[in-house]
Amino acid sequence: MAGETNISTLLKTMRPILNEGEYVFCTVDASQTIDQTKSIGSFKEKDGLTLILEKRVADNLNLNYSYIAAWITLTVHSSLEAVGLTAAFSDTLAKEGISCNVVVAYYHDHIFVAKEDADKAMQVLEQLAHTK
Repeated sequence: MAGETNISTLLKTMRPILNEGEYVFCTVDASQTIDQTKSIGSFKEKDGLTLILEKRVADNLNLNYSYIAAWITLTVHSSLEAVGLTAAFSDTLAKEGISCNVVVAYYHDHIFVAKEDADKAMQVLEQLAHTK
C-alpha cells in the first residue's frame, strides 16, 4: 500500500497524536545485547547503537540519557518518497522554539520533542494542519 505524496494533503490530514509516556535516546556499544522488544526504535552507527526507549525501561537497564522526550505520531500514511512534510513541520516547530527529532517509519512520521514542549508542539502541529 503506497502512502500519500501530495504535500497539501499530507499537511491537512497529518492528525498528530501524543503518545503516553516519557521517552529517551540512549547509546550502547553495538556488541551489547539489549532485548529489541523493549525499544521503540534503534539505529546502528559507527559510534554505537542508538536506542529509543521508554524512560522507565532505560532506568531499569541503568542506561544514561540526557534528554526526556514526548512522542508525537502523525497518523497520516506518508510515502517515503513524499517531499516537504518533514521540512514543513520541523520549520514550523523551530519558529516556535521547539526542537524536534524525527523518525520516519514505513507508515508514519514520529516526532520526539522535549517533554515540557509536548502540549505546545501539539498545538503548533494542529494549527499547521488547519491552515493548509
